[in-house]
Amino acid sequence: MTTTPTKIFEPAREIDVIQHTDVLVVGSGPGGLAAALAAARCGVSVTLVERFGCFGGNLTVVGVEGLAWYRHEQTVEADGISREFEDRAKAMGAAVQESQSLSYEIDSEGFKVVADVLVQEAGIHPMLHRMFVAPLMDGDTITGIVVESKAGREAILAKRVIDATGDADIAHRAGVPTLTTPVEQMQAASVMFHLAGVDKKAFLAGVRADPQTYKDWSTGEWEIETSGKEDAMFSPFLAKPFAQAIRDGVIPAHLNTIAGTWGAVHDTGELTYMNLIHLAECDGTSPDSMTHFEMEGRRQSMLAIEALRRYTPGCAGVRLRNFGMTIGIRDTRKIDAVYNMTESDVRHEARFEDSVGIYPEFIDGYGVLILPTTGRYMHVPYRSMLPKRVKNLLVTGRAIGGDRIAHAATRNMACCAVAGQGAGIAAALSIKHGVALDAVNMGALQTELARQGVRYQ
Repeated sequence: MTTTPTKIFEPAREIDVIQHTDVLVVGSGPGGLAAALAAARCGVSVTLVERFGCFGGNLTVVGVEGLAWYRHEQTVEADGISREFEDRAKAMGAAVQESQSLSYEIDSEGFKVVADVLVQEAGIHPMLHRMFVAPLMDGDTITGIVVESKAGREAILAKRVIDATGDADIAHRAGVPTLTTPVEQMQAASVMFHLAGVDKKAFLAGVRADPQTYKDWSTGEWEIETSGKEDAMFSPFLAKPFAQAIRDGVIPAHLNTIAGTWGAVHDTGELTYMNLIHLAECDGTSPDSMTHFEMEGRRQSMLAIEALRRYTPGCAGVRLRNFGMTIGIRDTRKIDAVYNMTESDVRHEARFEDSVGIYPEFIDGYGVLILPTTGRYMHVPYRSMLPKRVKNLLVTGRAIGGDRIAHAATRNMACCAVAGQGAGIAAALSIKHGVALDAVNMGALQTELARQGVRYQ
């Protein structure tokens, strides 16, 4: 009787080293792209590794076009590369006025080109279509990574590595202690989509006739905590069409979480950044879970589109234009950092001597929505990107250290870019000054932040 093996053993093999670099950034979302640009602008060699065929992460791959949808008249921001993304997109015709704020919505397709230009201008070595497989370690020091692609298995060596994978993949496999939100408590994942064929005039007339506010986000299926000042503010929110669709049997009754926001309506008849699908218990570290929810998200999206056709002014002739290239994940692993940010930090204007940038009082997640309309802001500390146990490694983006409500602030793309710019500069300075990452001089770091246009106090 034969048994089915449960494990196989790979033979030892040689791997070609295909790149040596000063700073290696893995993952090119807002955090990773900002880190790579910031490090390169300090004069060190930088390599940027990305598993997809474009840079930008959530901005491009997922289709989340609202980089700064929190911005209002009194909002105070760090600027720097985070604002540069928006300004360059606008200058290159890849942004339109955002519907609910003073920001510009960034076109997810056009930003692919914007990111290409930024990478090329900075002299960064781009490496698309390569998947991180394993860290290369010398004791407790990371020396590079192994990647896999159509070219096979390859090695990249680096003096400093920045993990911008979003899920702390490198840190986790290198032995850094990480914390993973229990799957039943994770923020919902989303499949984003864009529509064509909208009658802009009729759609906007419908919005004016029945304006929605942030108070309407509390639909009865979930409750949103606000500070109160948000409640009367306009929100591009859609819930009524889907409630009617459930009553009419167009959408099954159990799919009562279909609701959310639209981004921009264009003269060309496009309705973009449809953030309507919320998929609970999707584990972004499990390919099986993501496979299920990618497919389920597309199924729910088509039901949502049919409801829009039937019950939303100007949408009778809409059709699907495109989905994001992959599902959007909000919440998985976070490192147990030298300092883990707290709910008190993000609610009460935390101040840190090792600040790498400021971020407005914007919290969005775990049932909390607080918009920065009063000029309040917090500092983002460098120590929240310093992992324990592993040397020559920084972690940036949404995997920095923090509790649940802190994560609801720092996971947002603009904050990821703020943290990423600080990480990139720190990695570069540690090389130039010949010091460990935990010994980088904060005065020198903040001086370079200021030179790169970042407000850190």
